[in-house]
Amino acid sequence: MTTESRPSTPAFALPIGLLLVAMVSVQIGAAAAKGLFPRVGAEGAAALRLMIFSPIMLAVWRPWRLKLSARSLPALLGYGLSLGAMNLTFYMSLHTIPLGVAVALEFAGPLAVTVLHSRRWSDLLWVGLAVLGLALLLPLGRLSHPLDPLGMGLALIAGGFWGLYIVFGQRAGAAHGGAAVAMGGLVAALLVAPFGIAHAGRALLDPAIWPLALVVALMSSVIPYSCEIVGLTRLPTRVFGTLMSLEPAVAALSGLVFLHERLSPLQILAILAVIGASAGAVTTTPAEIREPEPPPLI
Repeated sequence: MTTESRPSTPAFALPIGLLLVAMVSVQIGAAAAKGLFPRVGAEGAAALRLMIFSPIMLAVWRPWRLKLSARSLPALLGYGLSLGAMNLTFYMSLHTIPLGVAVALEFAGPLAVTVLHSRRWSDLLWVGLAVLGLALLLPLGRLSHPLDPLGMGLALIAGGFWGLYIVFGQRAGAAHGGAAVAMGGLVAALLVAPFGIAHAGRALLDPAIWPLALVVALMSSVIPYSCEIVGLTRLPTRVFGTLMSLEPAVAALSGLVFLHERLSPLQILAILAVIGASAGAVTTTPAEIREPEPPPLI
């Protein structure tokens, strides 16, 4: 009888643990970013985040040593462009709708990736449980005023770019490891910087906002994207997407702790549902988690 049907516990736990760190870090950073909105707007906050993040990752990974090929370049460009567009549209949505709602809507992207890569009925069960949790998280009928349609639309668009980030990131990470984060961050910064400069102008150079901007960049980009690139290359795409169902729950908890957003009993039930979906995906993952096959580029 072979003992290779399931991965070893350490190999299984590392990418999942890093994803949990990434999710907590990025939501703390998102809550902190709201402090930048009154000074530089959502576009300026996204630009500052990436303009600080990119040089840090370039210094750490020194990607100029990479041997780029025509085959790997599209994945790197796709990863960077989706990363930048995801950041910009998410921050613009966060400017007008609550953090937990924005992340719940944005999760439509990873959820779509999970469904498209599903091969077993049990996967659909966990996705269905995640969908139930997301439906309960959206307080559409309990708000005293309607949600901003533009903000909701931007969150959904950010979700689409999030899905592309997963697909391209797995390819780029498999080819270049952590250096892919540095190259992708550079592409993302070049994409978003013009929007931030056009919106905020010289306000981006105000020294008073840079300490908070540094915290946002570290918590929202440097830490989570470095962790996620490991998960993207060591977890099957469908499992990664389902695990990300924890993101709205983490966002709701971050809103409670940092933005003083209270949770209703229904929202607590939603958190339990998405945690159950993630736990189910982890416990039923087969041995393919060890050497996942990268998905085709979209």
